Amino acid sequence: MTAENDIRYQVSSKEPVPSDNLNAKIGVLTRREVEARILSPVIEALGETFGRDQVLAVVQLTIIKIAREQGADLSKQMGGNSLQDFTETLQFWTRDDALNIEVIEESEEVLSFNVTRCRYAELYNSLGVGDLGAIFSCTRDFALIEGFNPDVSLTRTQTIMEGAPFCDFRYRLDR
Repeated sequence: MTAENDIRYQVSSKEPVPSDNLNAKIGVLTRREVEARILSPVIEALGETFGRDQVLAVVQLTIIKIAREQGADLSKQMGGNSLQDFTETLQFWTRDDALNIEVIEESEEVLSFNVTRCRYAELYNSLGVGDLGAIFSCTRDFALIEGFNPDVSLTRTQTIMEGAPFCDFRYRLDR
């Protein structure tokens, strides 16, 4: 068994995280700030003991697992898993002007938009943990939609978090 398989087994062998409604209560931007303020020093301390790359691999796999479960919970909360239902959830991520979104196409089968401002990236940089931002936020996107509706695919080629001028989100219902 490889180290990555060991990590996957350890991450996937736990019970699912109980459902929550923190995104609706406090918004995702505030939630990510609280998480980053707690996780960053823990990651650094664990990294000094066990190796930063190994710790980041476990953190990333854990966040992906949580995001997939949150996507499934979110579709239940929304009462459906269509792209229209998913579009309704964007209110949680854009709350408090957290994201500026430019919608390109919206239909039953396609949701395409660009994020032209990302306060999540700004937040992580202001906390001095810009290098962790993609793990804390961006890696969630693919797993979240997979949990929300496994028949919807996401294509994204760039993010503000990684230095691009905008994030290109392209969701498509695969029939």
